[in-house]
Amino acid sequence: MDAYSTEFLSELLGTARRAAAAGAAVLAARDGARLGQETKSSGSDWVTEFDVAAERAVREVLANERPHDIVTGEEQGTTRVSEPSGFRWSIDPLDGTTNFIRDIVYYATSVAVADASGRWLAGVVHAPALRREYWAVRGAGAFRRDDGGEPRQLDGPVPGREAAGSAIIATGFSYDPAIRADQARFLPELMDGFGDMRRLGSAALDLCLVADGTHDAYGERGLNEHDFAAGALIAEEAGCWVRRPQLKSPLDGGPSDAERLASWTCAGGIEFSGRFPIL
Repeated sequence: MDAYSTEFLSELLGTARRAAAAGAAVLAARDGARLGQETKSSGSDWVTEFDVAAERAVREVLANERPHDIVTGEEQGTTRVSEPSGFRWSIDPLDGTTNFIRDIVYYATSVAVADASGRWLAGVVHAPALRREYWAVRGAGAFRRDDGGEPRQLDGPVPGREAAGSAIIATGFSYDPAIRADQARFLPELMDGFGDMRRLGSAALDLCLVADGTHDAYGERGLNEHDFAAGALIAEEAGCWVRRPQLKSPLDGGPSDAERLASWTCAGGIEFSGRFPIL
């Protein structure tokens, strides 16, 4: 297993933070003016001109600072290079698109980098409407910074909330009615042991909210890699139990819709590690 120096990982994190900040700055320019919209999978899921512009901003930073790295993204697919370094960036310029369009504050730019073996090394989730940034480096902890203030290290949910009946689980639902109906049937089992549930509409932020202890657990079917890449590392480095789906790499044309929709992404305090299906 490759060992990376602290200096190198710090450099990767710096690039990730600058790239995520560039995307978030595009999103922060939202002024309520008419947004160009086109349907993606339903009337509740739009691709906006901001989404495309934010991804362009993220990719520009990565191309300038890491020209030999591969980039995979939600809107523009995979950018390959002639002499690849072995590192790959997974980016989601706008996680929480529907929230963004409706002026609900839970949306963010997510940027993460993995090595050739698939280990996630650094990740950033930057939420401009919340004025909040989350980040993590493998083996060096997870952090949150609010409105340009001092960063604080994260250590996950407060233990004991389950016994007090106050634990909160977060989840999400598909836009497809048939899949959503199947998710609804599983909901009582999913909520067993939790006092309440939240559905905020941004997987990246849900994972970060587990890392900072706002949520006690999070579980959702059907995510793509760019949805969870940064947030899962942040939760993991905060000491949370995390399970990523084992999906076919986007470099190999994956995953299929069936593979993605059958797989769970989960995170939480260790006491909740057995609450989710093993798929």
